Amino acid sequence: MTAASFIDQVRQDLYKAIENDSIVLPTLPEVALEVREAASDPDISLGKLASIIEQDSSIATRILRVSNSSLLRGSEPIQDVKNAIGRIGLAYTSTLVTTMAMQQIFLSTKESLNKRMRSIWVHSTDVAAISHTLAKGQRHLKPELATLAGVVHQIGALPILSYAVGRGFLRDHPELLDEALVALTPEVGTMILESWGFANAIVMVPTAHLMFDREIERPDYADLVTVANLHTYAGTDHPLAQVDWAEVTAFHRLGLPVTPGEEDESYLQQVEQMQELLRA
Repeated sequence: MTAASFIDQVRQDLYKAIENDSIVLPTLPEVALEVREAASDPDISLGKLASIIEQDSSIATRILRVSNSSLLRGSEPIQDVKNAIGRIGLAYTSTLVTTMAMQQIFLSTKESLNKRMRSIWVHSTDVAAISHTLAKGQRHLKPELATLAGVVHQIGALPILSYAVGRGFLRDHPELLDEALVALTPEVGTMILESWGFANAIVMVPTAHLMFDREIERPDYADLVTVANLHTYAGTDHPLAQVDWAEVTAFHRLGLPVTPGEEDESYLQQVEQMQELLRA
């Protein structure tokens, strides 16, 4: 069996499993759905939104931590979620809650699966932190949406991993599972984000961030994730570490250096701060 026919077989079987509900697409945690819906109401009060967030003590604590972080440089420490939202902003708070809540999705009771999921989560937060930092230098791109784009860019891997658990030919052969993940994660990710009702600018990220020769008029969130993803692999033995950045159109649209290691100290510090906040 050729690699292409193997992937086609896995794709067909996976999609059939999703259609039959034997493999369930991940869903957004309830707190993220509630906050997103509330934040879309132009008349929502900060107190009401705070009460929703406070139902999840872990996320409430992390929102407070963000509001008091050096990234926002507030003059006075904030002690409650309502004032934290006021400092962070409604849209940013909604995105952060979604990002933080998604960490719950990257968990499994099966140890072999959990290890893979945690690895994907760590990588996704690295990409999100870099995307957030890069977005600050782009006038029309929002750092909060850049963070979300980074977090979800590999969301399609989750149902593939769940599928693999019950199939020994994938579960017991990491190299075959890697092939399936590389080939299918983008399209499954797009399917998941569409089912979540995300805007097209985010829905396209899982697929578009791997199109290194894309030609578009203005840089977008997929461009940020493209660059951030390549940054994470620089200096490693991962296949993407071999990509010539000078040939990747996203770097040119964003006006970024095409040589690894040219980032300044301030940039690196901001990335580290975001990594800590997203993983706390």
